[in-house]
Amino acid sequence: MGRRKKIVQECEKLMDKPEQIRNIAIAAHVDHGKTTLTDNLLAGAGMIADEGEATRLMMDTEEDEQERGITIDAANVSMTHEHEGKNHLINLIDTPGHVDFGGDVTRAMRAVDGALVVVDAVEGAMPQTETVVRQALREGVKPALFINKVDRLISELQEGPEEMQQRLTDVIGDVNELIRGMTQDMDNVDDWTVSVEDGTVAFGSALYKWGVSLPSMQETGMSFGDIIELERADKRRELHEKTPLSDVVLDMVAEHFPNPLEAQPRRIPRVWRGDDELDLAHQMRDVDDDGEVVFMVTDISMDPHAGEIATGRLFSGTIKKGQELYVSGTAGKNRVQSVGIFMGGEREELDRGVPAGNIAAVTGLRDAIAGSTVSSVEMTPFESIEHISEPVITKSVEAKNMDDLPKLIQTLQQVAKEDPTIRVEINEDTGEHLISGQGELHLEVITQRIQKNQGIPVVTGEPIVVYREMPQSQSREVEGVSPNRHNKFYITVEPLSEDIVDQIKRGEVSMDMPELERREALQEAGMDKDTSQDVEHIHGTNILIDDTKGIQHLNETMELVIEGLEEALDDGPLAAEPVQGSLLRLHDAKLHEDTIHRGPAQVIPAVRDAVHRSLIDADIKLLEPIQDVRIDVPSEHMGSASGEIQGRRGRVDDMYQEGDLMVIEGIAPVEEMIGFSSDIRSATEGRASWNTENAGFRVLSDNLQREKIMEIRERKGMKLELPQSIDYI
Repeated sequence: MGRRKKIVQECEKLMDKPEQIRNIAIAAHVDHGKTTLTDNLLAGAGMIADEGEATRLMMDTEEDEQERGITIDAANVSMTHEHEGKNHLINLIDTPGHVDFGGDVTRAMRAVDGALVVVDAVEGAMPQTETVVRQALREGVKPALFINKVDRLISELQEGPEEMQQRLTDVIGDVNELIRGMTQDMDNVDDWTVSVEDGTVAFGSALYKWGVSLPSMQETGMSFGDIIELERADKRRELHEKTPLSDVVLDMVAEHFPNPLEAQPRRIPRVWRGDDELDLAHQMRDVDDDGEVVFMVTDISMDPHAGEIATGRLFSGTIKKGQELYVSGTAGKNRVQSVGIFMGGEREELDRGVPAGNIAAVTGLRDAIAGSTVSSVEMTPFESIEHISEPVITKSVEAKNMDDLPKLIQTLQQVAKEDPTIRVEINEDTGEHLISGQGELHLEVITQRIQKNQGIPVVTGEPIVVYREMPQSQSREVEGVSPNRHNKFYITVEPLSEDIVDQIKRGEVSMDMPELERREALQEAGMDKDTSQDVEHIHGTNILIDDTKGIQHLNETMELVIEGLEEALDDGPLAAEPVQGSLLRLHDAKLHEDTIHRGPAQVIPAVRDAVHRSLIDADIKLLEPIQDVRIDVPSEHMGSASGEIQGRRGRVDDMYQEGDLMVIEGIAPVEEMIGFSSDIRSATEGRASWNTENAGFRVLSDNLQREKIMEIRERKGMKLELPQSIDYI
């Protein structure tokens, strides 16, 4: 029997024992060593041969991941590990670190109960470390810390035991500060800070495959002094044999991460807003494998032979081949074709069902997308997975040969299904297809995969930056009249406070919530009581308030009012870019008695017109996306590196020394950052390492407003003269 078959059988045996299951994700900043660490764990579990340095990148299964040396897709693997005489089933997800693929991290967190945060000992906690810790805590996932690349402190920085311990203590302090900062506003969260004494911190080198934690040091009698001695004497093999990294980390996982029985009662109220008295709620909290099937899809991938594979977490019931299941938001049922588990890039089909508490790979759920709730009874779906950043860059994609057009459209729809952070627009009029993503690399990878995997030659346009429009002041009351002059709507608009916008983005305020809960959340964020009671609709980060009193026929017309409002907000009045952060009030409406005279063709244009005119009156401005930039560079290149930020309409906020490098932190517009990588390389002779992270939108400076609006209008084929009332620009 092959080694792999044996491991699959071991995993199958443990599936029914939720107290011995650990669902975990490995998350970190880009290049801090997650995938190399995963290789170690696989070798330790006997899944790959244990040879030399661990740089096999087993979890980077796609060709472009191997070429670029970064993880692009979250990859799943199941393995077993014996701890204190008990065998444990560990379902692990290796997530990407690059900011452009953050959506995969957010989705992976929904499937797991523990997050192993990896931090580079030399670089310390970086911007993306903060993001992944935040993503874990928001999903109610418990963190533990592995400090990687400790060998570099010894061999490169030549640090002694005291210096080294001080540096490691600082890293732990930084991570704990992040955890404390993020959990102070959360209800019922235990103290999840990590500490060496508790055994929730481990140190080591994923590349040379050794690791230590306080419990392992007590067991093996190793001290920091011994480690430094062996590392300096180049006896890394001996170090690995004495204290193998995989044992240290997997022991920590088995010991400190919650099993599904402990985690689900705490996590269900956080990710599901259904009635907690229902039998279904009890079954999910109890991880009941005899209950109704409740499966949350966190990832969709394509298998050339089996078609679409939906991977996700099973919260209750047992999922089996042949079952007919509901998919939230779609009609009818889907039939399960097969169930299995992942072994890195390979999927192993099982003859048996997968019980609650496990991560499963299912085929046959053709209507599911990443984020769907799949169940055997109709139910309130799980909270939608809130992605922290939104698309900021767009590219047009066209098929080189017209014959490939139907295949390209199909592929783009598949791409949008697999990755909800990608937005695909298919423009029927121009035949142009626009894909919007998190950054240049994100779009480059998607277009490359369309060409390589699907064999469709495509032509891509220059990257286009996505802008937003936002009111800056309060408007007067504006009248919108229908084409037949029989219906009138009176609307005002004002900017929403930043706190409320943030709450909507984080999913803490939505129309899916019970009204009372929504009201409380809005009042906490600073909205007055009366306004919070009249929220009629939320679209993007815009809120519609119904301030009308007893208007006949408004109830049945409200759906059309909302449709007109959404149309107006999706294409703002300045440059048809999405509007954000506006509070719209419907004060009054005059409606025709006869239904036929207040149909869609009358109401929608009237509302759209009123919304656009009130936005113009509220001094609407164009906002541009910005990025936080961090550059690490030797001090002699500091001037040219900071010049690269300042020359891009950016600003430098901080400069400080860290080890032998200078760190420059600042912000710059996304548009100006296109092509930054080649410029910074030549400006610093290739010695800078940098990192960017999307930081939302800011108002474009006044002197650029008109020029930019005209440029976008021209690109979109809109009329070049602005409405007269936009003269202030």
